[in-house]
This record gives sequence, structure tokens and C-alpha cells, in this order.
Amino acid sequence: MTPYSTTTTPARTTAPARFLLLGDSHAGPVGRAAQEAGIPFRGGPIGAGRDFFADFFDVRADDRDEGGEGGAGDDIVFRKPEADRYYRRFLDDLGITALGALTVPLVSTLGFSAHFVATAENWQVYRVRGGFPPGFLSSPLFDGVVLSMSRGALAFYRHVRRLGLRTLAVMPPQRVPGHADPEVFRAAQDTLRRALLPLGVEIVDLRERATDSTGVQRPELCEPDDTIHGNLAFGRMILADLLARGL
Repeated sequence: MTPYSTTTTPARTTAPARFLLLGDSHAGPVGRAAQEAGIPFRGGPIGAGRDFFADFFDVRADDRDEGGEGGAGDDIVFRKPEADRYYRRFLDDLGITALGALTVPLVSTLGFSAHFVATAENWQVYRVRGGFPPGFLSSPLFDGVVLSMSRGALAFYRHVRRLGLRTLAVMPPQRVPGHADPEVFRAAQDTLRRALLPLGVEIVDLRERATDSTGVQRPELCEPDDTIHGNLAFGRMILADLLARGL
């Protein structure tokens, strides 16, 4: 269990939600920061980062009568029952039953747990005498491997953009656990970022502000009890960026 394994959706209020938050445990600090600031939203983490790379959802057309509330578009079904239960609850909190009926921006951390993509053992085959060949981390081969591993997340972002949803993807804390390759960790984020921008996904990228001169997350923005997550202060930085974008 992570420090953010529970959902962070606030109690029902009369204030309309300003965004829907869907993500892995990296969504936790964002939700906590919004709660602290009194910013109404719905959502939170719906699963672990590893759950959102391979195919993790199916598209389902809304089945209500023509002219009903869900006529704005299709819905999705998360294949993992627990994730789908959380998702359904968030939609219910918003008073809708289909993602296509969403009228506020979608904020997502799905697909950006880059330490799973960067598992060092998986990349050993591409190393020559202990290092990657020059240009490998910016090559079509590298991009192809990363995007294949992230195919489920890419399909998710393509789908929500086809539904016409304003979508903001939040890049992760720059913390590399021991099992991950730091070079791959950083390069894989850039690969996914480049793939999402042409879809019209807005990228919340705080790397320059949140890292030190070596590219590592500054200690004051790290959850002290693990090697992966950002803390509430990092969540506040993300929230400030979202608010600056009009959310």
C-alpha cells in the first residue's frame, strides 16, 4: 500500500467540481493539496501505476435512451474491478454516468509512472559494454519500445481527446527507485510527452522547478517514507500550475 492508496475525492459540497482527477498513487498529493486549499474536485487514485500501461480499459457506448444525459459520448470500463468501482463513484459524485458527459477538465497521472517502464533489467539487452549506444535514448527504436509498453495509456488519452475532453497529464516526481535505470526513466517521460502533445493533451511538467542541478527531485518535495512519491508540497506546486491554467 502506498501513502496515497485511498481515494482523495472530497465530501459532497454545493460547490461544483472544477476538475475530475484520475490517476495512480501520484494523484494523491494533488488531491490532498486541492482539499487543503478548498478547491472543489472529484476523483483521486484508482490503482497502482503498474496497472495503467498495457491494455487496462474497454470502450463502452453509453446505453441510455437517445437524448439522455449520456448523449455526449462513449464511456470506458476499467478492466480491474477496484479501479472501475472508484471511477463509477467519481462519476456518480459528478452526477453523470458516462465519461463523455464530463463538462470539467480531466486531470490524469495515468501512464506517467516511468519507473515501471525504466526497470533496468528490461533494458540490459540494449546496452553495449555497460552503456547505451550513442543516440539510442532518442532513437525511433527506443520510442517504439516505450510507446509499446505504454500502449494502454496512449489509447486512454486518444480516447478522452476524441470525446472532446480538456485533458491535462501530470508528469511524475523525478525520483528513480533502485530497480529503475535513471537514463531510461528520464528519456521515457520525454517520449510519452512527445506522443501526447499532438493529441492536444496539456502536459503539466514541473521538472525544471522541482529538481536540483542533477535532475533529481529536491528533498523538500519528496515523501520521506518511500523512494517514489512526491509530498504535499509537490502537490501544491502541481495544483498552482493547474489553477494558473484556469482550472
